[in-house]
Amino acid sequence: MKRALLAFLSLSILMPALSFAQMSKVKTVFVIMMENHNWSGNNSGTAYNDPDLKNNPLAPYINNELKKRSAHPEQYFNPPGNHPSQPNYLWLEAGTNFGVLADTQPGQPQLTTTNHLVSLLSDAGISWKAYAEQDYGNPEFVGCPLDFTYLDVEHLPVVYFNDVNDGLNPNSPVCTSHVVPYSHLASDIKSHATARYNLIIPNLCHQGHEGITLCDPHEPGSNTLRSDQWLKKNLPMILGSEAYKEGGAVFVIWDEAEDTAQYGDGPVGLFLVSPFAKGEGRREFSNRIHYDHSSTLKTIQEIFGVTPLLGGAADPATQDLSDLFR
Repeated sequence: MKRALLAFLSLSILMPALSFAQMSKVKTVFVIMMENHNWSGNNSGTAYNDPDLKNNPLAPYINNELKKRSAHPEQYFNPPGNHPSQPNYLWLEAGTNFGVLADTQPGQPQLTTTNHLVSLLSDAGISWKAYAEQDYGNPEFVGCPLDFTYLDVEHLPVVYFNDVNDGLNPNSPVCTSHVVPYSHLASDIKSHATARYNLIIPNLCHQGHEGITLCDPHEPGSNTLRSDQWLKKNLPMILGSEAYKEGGAVFVIWDEAEDTAQYGDGPVGLFLVSPFAKGEGRREFSNRIHYDHSSTLKTIQEIFGVTPLLGGAADPATQDLSDLFR
């Protein structure tokens, strides 16, 4: 009995270290941002055409192929009261919303701090890119997207920071070299030129956002099914890439919850597909540990070894996602 107890305690101590060791093997991170659906809750988002995703027939790819090959928590939330979209995107970049609780464009406010993720990555010599898909009917953007001309810029958090946008300069060298149209992802993958950190922002039609009427008429009318089909079409391109196969981790994350009352902050969906995840990108794993966007930011910082931990990621109570790694 004593020997068994000692073995159990040793394993309990060892398992977090083993998970962290697997996490540290990740070389390339892809983050795909989706919109405005609870994973589970009271399904009140249905009133806005944003039904809960779990077991929903309008999300067949998410509930089958993606879920069955990913590590995913059942208790992942947006930070408490953090709505609408923009505060959550800022949180994933910097661990705080900077007091912003609205959807604005860059300069409203202009964020002058360098304490945010891509700045730390640049300082550490770690490459990064943001790939943003133009809204349906718009041409691809040229230069640094700083307003709503081409896309919903509130979903593109890096361009809110002065060290990226160079004082709201549409020709900012940092921005134009790092923030590019989504179509560049396919060519970068094909030429083996992906960065180590890749933020992917589909357009409103493909993120699952409600209330969008101007979308490709050849795609489903349901915003939920349309986003599910976008993932089905586009995720395999990433999973088939050399960058993924040689040390990749793909996070598919919903920005915020849409249900009411106790489900107003989630749970929302997060799926991790990686050869270093539990299930190794081939089998399903889930847990019920409480996480939020601070957990994701902390995990990405740990993967790349960049400090200081930012905002909520620095809170000792913030759990990283290491339990999703084997």
